[in-house]
Amino acid sequence: MILEVAILDVKPGQAIEFEAAFKVASAIISAMSGYRSHELHRCLETANRYILLVRWQTLEDHTIGFRQSPQYQEWRRLLHHFYEPFPTVEHYECQ
Repeated sequence: MILEVAILDVKPGQAIEFEAAFKVASAIISAMSGYRSHELHRCLETANRYILLVRWQTLEDHTIGFRQSPQYQEWRRLLHHFYEPFPTVEHYECQ
């Protein structure tokens, strides 16, 4: 199993809209092959910062199956305009 980790810095004043859009986008990611679970948490110390944790069966389920899918284009349309700067995504092995 793979854990995808992304720190999401949302533009000031857009947190409520981001959270609403993320609820819609959650249905997209949760329907993907290899998806296991996800969590979104808001940071207490840094305003407008979130951490996104997504568990995938394999790295390729995320990097190929999701990111190269038509569904990813909708995910992008819903969420990417909220980020500044654009997040770095890292992957971790689950032991």
